[in-house]
Amino acid sequence: MLALIPAAAPGQVFLASRPNPGFTVGPLFVRATVGPTRGPVEVAVVWSLAVPPGRSGAAVEQDLYLLWPGAVDGALVAGAPDPALRRYVAERGFSPVREGRLPLAARQLYGSRRREAQPLEGGAPFVTYVREAGALVRSAPATWIRIPWTPRLVNRTWLIELRMRLPDLVQTRQASWLETVLWGERHTLALAFHDVRTRAAFPMYFEHRDRVVHLGEEPSQLVINFADAGHLKIREILPAAHRRQPSETRKGTEVVSLFLDPAEGLRPQLLTVQFGYFTGWKSWAPILFATAFFMLGNIAGPLVTMLARSVGARLAGRIHFGRGDRPRESQTGVIVARETLEQLAPGRTTYDEVLALCGPHPEEHEQLRAPERRVLIYRGRKIAPERRRRLGWLATVNRWHVEHHEVEIALEHGVVTDVQARVRRTHLAHPERA
Repeated sequence: MLALIPAAAPGQVFLASRPNPGFTVGPLFVRATVGPTRGPVEVAVVWSLAVPPGRSGAAVEQDLYLLWPGAVDGALVAGAPDPALRRYVAERGFSPVREGRLPLAARQLYGSRRREAQPLEGGAPFVTYVREAGALVRSAPATWIRIPWTPRLVNRTWLIELRMRLPDLVQTRQASWLETVLWGERHTLALAFHDVRTRAAFPMYFEHRDRVVHLGEEPSQLVINFADAGHLKIREILPAAHRRQPSETRKGTEVVSLFLDPAEGLRPQLLTVQFGYFTGWKSWAPILFATAFFMLGNIAGPLVTMLARSVGARLAGRIHFGRGDRPRESQTGVIVARETLEQLAPGRTTYDEVLALCGPHPEEHEQLRAPERRVLIYRGRKIAPERRRRLGWLATVNRWHVEHHEVEIALEHGVVTDVQARVRRTHLAHPERA
């Protein structure tokens, strides 16, 4: 059950410079792009601000802050870090570990053709920090990002785009070496919004909780783009309200998205995908694996059957199960008792009387030149174990006593003329050899 729990996913929350902001975020798109190559995941946060009717954009002019529970990486914008951010987090007892400026751009929605995003000068300054509980104990990192004010934040024809790379967004799931060889590595990607439960992010959120910018009524989504969809295997997507479809703009890309419900407030909304990429012969692994098992089953079946018969026969020859001190004999065929043979009188006993005394199905031998002569043969076998050690009904067998009985009765004109009885006794280690 612990292996099925996804790793903590980076989330984010927008904060205003002043308490009780009179605007909301919307639309908002948090878009991650994943490919078969391992490395940091490219993430773009695209949004606009929604100002209520009756208020102007100038009335809400202020810088925004984005609290991201995780470290950020990627290409940085030229420019010196913002010392105020570093000083701000240091005053609260956190330890800055990295700082710089992230690419920030504005993209126009309308036009006859798709226009490239226009970079905003200076980008978005950030500082990544950790919370230390001792000399060797550090929390997971968090990042404090400042979004400089621009009138395009409240312009409904523009979207602001913040780009970064997250090194720990994709987590490798534990699996046996056999699963890795046959199906490749399995990964878990969890993308969240309003998830501030990490040790480094929660204190910053708690201090500024009156400045949280909530989602507006505009459509907002968590989006994950999986490149090279021809070699992609998605095993599970949570929650069930997700949407999965091919990309409308990127060839060979699978898109998994989740609509963000503004009614959830600050409750974390999470999109989790378990996936893996396969290449080469691994795409045929399920078929090859099943074929190999089928062939091994057909080959091993006769071998196992032969081995089971051999072992079973050996045990049957050395172990006997029976009640009483005197072992029960097993008999096959027809064994004519001595008392019965004494009742056969040459010259008087007829053919029908022989069948009535000895049995109705003897082996008969006749001669073509002497049809009045015939020989009736009765054959039988008796097997009895010689038990050595006994424990209740179970006993070990030392050897087996075998008796072969054969009786020949000669008749002429339907009357007995001669009777021959032969008994051959042997001792065997196994009853099947008899």
